[in-house]
Amino acid sequence: MASLTPSPLIVSLLLTAESLPFFLLALPAGALADIVDRRRLLVFSQLAMAVVVGTLAVVTLSGIVTPWMLLGLAFALGTANAINDPAWQAVVPDLLPKEELAAGVTLSGVGINVARTLGPAFGGFVVALAGPSIVFALDALSFLGVVGVLLSWRREQTQSVLPPERILPAIRAGLRFARHSPQLRRVLLGTFHFMMCGAGVMALMPVLGRETGRGAVGFGLLLGSLGVGAVIGATLLPRLRSRVPTHWLIAAGSLTFAGAAVGAGSLRHLAYLCPIMLVGGVAWVSVLAPLTVAAQQASPSWVRARALAVYLIVFQAGMAGGSALWGAVASHAGLNAAYFGIAAGLLLSAGLAIRLRPAAGEVVDFTPAHHWPEPAVAGEPSPEAGPVMVQVEYRVDLSRTEAFRNAMAELARNRRRDGAVQWWLFQDTADPSLFVETWIEATWVEHLRNHERVSVAQQELEERIRGLTQRGSTISTRHFIAPEPRPMSSALVRQVDERIRRSVP
Repeated sequence: MASLTPSPLIVSLLLTAESLPFFLLALPAGALADIVDRRRLLVFSQLAMAVVVGTLAVVTLSGIVTPWMLLGLAFALGTANAINDPAWQAVVPDLLPKEELAAGVTLSGVGINVARTLGPAFGGFVVALAGPSIVFALDALSFLGVVGVLLSWRREQTQSVLPPERILPAIRAGLRFARHSPQLRRVLLGTFHFMMCGAGVMALMPVLGRETGRGAVGFGLLLGSLGVGAVIGATLLPRLRSRVPTHWLIAAGSLTFAGAAVGAGSLRHLAYLCPIMLVGGVAWVSVLAPLTVAAQQASPSWVRARALAVYLIVFQAGMAGGSALWGAVASHAGLNAAYFGIAAGLLLSAGLAIRLRPAAGEVVDFTPAHHWPEPAVAGEPSPEAGPVMVQVEYRVDLSRTEAFRNAMAELARNRRRDGAVQWWLFQDTADPSLFVETWIEATWVEHLRNHERVSVAQQELEERIRGLTQRGSTISTRHFIAPEPRPMSSALVRQVDERIRRSVP
């Protein structure tokens, strides 16, 4: 783009064109990845990116590329990437057993940082040797290699007799899950705060490279040192994770990255800055790898891509907002002030990690328990009939009332997270031992989906609640559904219209 136009605005719009689709489409793409076969969706998105980059290679080689054409192709590439990323993140738990998930996410981070370190160097060498069109052509071929790997993967399909979710209700379900999942909310808050501060270190790195007097070479060495440090950190992380609680590891990483920011604000010699950035790369991985693992562990398979889409949006929002914030601070108060401000913010991130424990290691077993009995119905309601009201009656020992209320508050969060639009707990005024739990779900098919999704963790919670009820009592459940309006005959419609006309003066 810089070779096509001298306008700094149009050059800067290139990153906007590539990033904007992510904020617009990531959540719908996450919903789609939870509804359809993720492998097929990934194949489609990889082929779409191959087509876009292949087109870029053709128009560049032919010399007909224009700035606006380049912006359009960047937007198309960003759109395909937005469709790809939530599904890509969600397949990692499908490929690995639970005990290897953390190592798998760390290994994925190694791949990203190796690519970040070696990719620009290789691309620059090819550009100098043969021009940018050859780089684009090689990039298009690389997507085809990924497609080949995806086609060789035989994913086990979970069959359901229920109709698939629709996009808009699926998006609402994803947002509802993120809102009512305490584990995921803590991860999102910790990630956003760290990225708002940590992203500034990388955003200001080109300026720091320039102030070292080495320009682009200095920037490349600093970025490469950060990438190499991230790879080293990934190799050390399994040992650290086995010895240090995760929230303390995140706090230590935030403090270490704050130290790297102080070093960047105090020094201008590459001989000192490169080792500092190397340590900063270790700290970067020690924070983000556990947070990514925690986001995946906090999400059951039926909503995983949507939950990870929310996580990626928060991640990108923190990166974009932090880059803009600290860039503005550097413009008005200087580079040193920006780096010292980043360090202060990272100190707060360390305290937040200790306070919130965003990845404290509690792993919820979201494996479907299938322990709910089929609801008793007279006839089969329409799948879209609703709303549906479920009532559950409990007889509770009066001495255990407080413990019962606390357990029901935890169950309420699960109900809302998994689909309840409203939830209440009532106590009988005449018989204080009688409690009635009531919740509302949108449709009959949504309630049936809950029967398929209810987890082992919730089964354990329900067993704990059952232990607080009176010995020998039964827990009774009833389902109510809003009656569907009966269609009126044409003769009755005419009679009603006639009465309305007569009543109007």
